[in-house]
Amino acid sequence: MFTGHIAGLGTSAGVRIVVGSWHRSPFGAFTDVMVQQPDERRVLLAPTDAVADFVATTYHFDSVEVGPVAATLGTDRLTVRSAALDLDVGIGGPAPLDRLLRLVPGRLATAPWWLRTIDPVASRLVRGVRTAGTAGGGRREYYGVRRSRRLTSAAGRYRDADLGALRPLWPPVAFGFASAPPTPQLVSVTTTIIDAG
Repeated sequence: MFTGHIAGLGTSAGVRIVVGSWHRSPFGAFTDVMVQQPDERRVLLAPTDAVADFVATTYHFDSVEVGPVAATLGTDRLTVRSAALDLDVGIGGPAPLDRLLRLVPGRLATAPWWLRTIDPVASRLVRGVRTAGTAGGGRREYYGVRRSRRLTSAAGRYRDADLGALRPLWPPVAFGFASAPPTPQLVSVTTTIIDAG
C-alpha cells in the first residue's frame, strides 16, 4: 500500500509528467517521477534500485534512471528536484470532483472491492481515469483518491530544456492501465498493489 500524493500535468513543451510523492509505502517515504517525452518515450526517475525495480515491473517504461529525487509539498506549491528534472508547480483550490470525493468515508474510499465497483463510473466521469485494473507482472492495482486540488502553474526544466507553461495532461500518459486526469491536479491517494497469486 502506497499513501501520499500524485500530481499529473502537461507542459507547453510537450512533456507530460506524473509525480508520486509517497509518505508511507513498503519502501518508506520517497518520490518518483514518470515522464512521457514529446517523442512519446516513457522515462522513470526513481530514487533507488529497489523502487526502480518495483515500479518498472508494475508499469511500462522505455528507460529507467536511478538517482536522487526529492519533492517538497507545501500548502500552495510542489517542488521536485532530480538530475533530469527541476519542477515548480502552483497548487490552487479544490478540483471539480473534490466535494464528491470527500463524501466517501476514508476506509471505503480505499477498499479494493469499492474501487472495482466504481471503476466504470470513474472512467466515464473523467477521461483516462480508472480506479481498478491490471498492472505489470499480473498484479492488480487500485487507486483510492480522497481529495483533489487544481494545479495553477508550472515552471522548470527537463534535461536542460524549458518546460514552458502548464497545459492539460493530454494525450493521456501510457505508463499503465490508467492516466492521470487531463485537468492538471494534485490528488491525495492510497494506491494498493496486489501481487498475482
